[in-house]
Amino acid sequence: MAITITMPQLGETVTEGTILAWVKQIGERVAEDEILVEISTDKVDTEVPSPSGGVLSEILIGAGETVAVGTAIAVLTETGEVPTDSEEESGPVAGIDSDSDPSSVVRRPSSLSEDTSQRGVMSPVVRKLAGEHSVDVAMVRGSGQGGRVTRKDVEAFIASRGSAAPAASATPAPPAAPTPSGAPAASADPAAVVRPAGESVSGDVAEVSRIRARIAQNMTHAKKTAAHVWTSVEVDFERVERVRLRHRESFKASEGFSLTYLPFIVRATMDALGAFPVVNSALDLEAGTHTFPRAVHLGVAVDLDQHGLVVATIRDADAMTLKAVSRSVRSVGSKARSGELGPDDLAGSTFTITNPGPYGSHMSVPIINVPNAAILSTDTIKKRPVVVEMDDGSDSIAIHHIGYLGLSWDHRVFDGSTAVMFLNRIKDNLETWDWEQEVS
Repeated sequence: MAITITMPQLGETVTEGTILAWVKQIGERVAEDEILVEISTDKVDTEVPSPSGGVLSEILIGAGETVAVGTAIAVLTETGEVPTDSEEESGPVAGIDSDSDPSSVVRRPSSLSEDTSQRGVMSPVVRKLAGEHSVDVAMVRGSGQGGRVTRKDVEAFIASRGSAAPAASATPAPPAAPTPSGAPAASADPAAVVRPAGESVSGDVAEVSRIRARIAQNMTHAKKTAAHVWTSVEVDFERVERVRLRHRESFKASEGFSLTYLPFIVRATMDALGAFPVVNSALDLEAGTHTFPRAVHLGVAVDLDQHGLVVATIRDADAMTLKAVSRSVRSVGSKARSGELGPDDLAGSTFTITNPGPYGSHMSVPIINVPNAAILSTDTIKKRPVVVEMDDGSDSIAIHHIGYLGLSWDHRVFDGSTAVMFLNRIKDNLETWDWEQEVS
């Protein structure tokens, strides 16, 4: 009896996946829970185990192809022979119940002749790519199952079309005119040579990584979707800094890592989101809905050692203490860099914070992590001279730790007055709260 393996649901918000590589090949025996295939989604790359044991008889979706969740991608049998049509129709489908649409199951051609039954079947990603580059898919040779046009097919067609440069003219160039007497000779310095318009400069060409491609797609979508506006405030972190210094050694001894500014900012921000819930909301104009979550699921941007960026989600961050926030931020950062985050760890955020400050940024204007309504940027905190009002009403100059908080927000969701009041709430919290009590 044959068992059809389908594209799994790798996270509650994931709708499609791309086959990266088949770990097992046709004819190989697969044990239950043994890694069968590597799959990439818009959230994460992951290894997928086989839901059952058997012999891999058919691979229905090749490497590089993108299909919807629930689509058949492979067939397992007990003996390894290719299943008959009757077996395919009656056999259980792993990951799809009996009420599933049978049209979503892709069949392997029954003959050895070229099959074009899947010629017009393309994933949304392929259709979008073809549309963006004005590609007539009828001109593209499909290398996928049943003549299916894959993303690699479209990319290869675009590359070949772009490289078809006109042939050089066979007409000999006229002889160079003699240099007038007294005129300086042309410089032999290559740097002084002006390149003709359109001539390319040689250099190393690398393939775009999957994570960079996903970042590019998500950022472009965000800029096209949200009406981006940026607002910032200056914050005096001196009160926070003094508490950090007092508890620096004891905190590191008990927790195993340093106490940074970020947990303080998160705690102050959670209070501000409670006061201004619209900043924690999500607008869907197409559906005509405006959702106000009952909790704050905080997205934290994590740099993957300059190889990309992911937003990991800390759920119910508004209910956490400062120490709990510190542990959660540390945990998601470590898991992200070690590749241990699952799809659901990268989904469901309601508000996002990005922290370029440790890298030395002054003021940053981040792109909103849609469908979030806003994203907060925390920049470098440095010692600066400031005017301090004394108890007697006089002014004095002092050296304090000063930093900037920047908010990129969606003008479709709320207005400038809300953005400024929200930031000032965070500022006031950081400058006036009893942080000693928070850390103790």
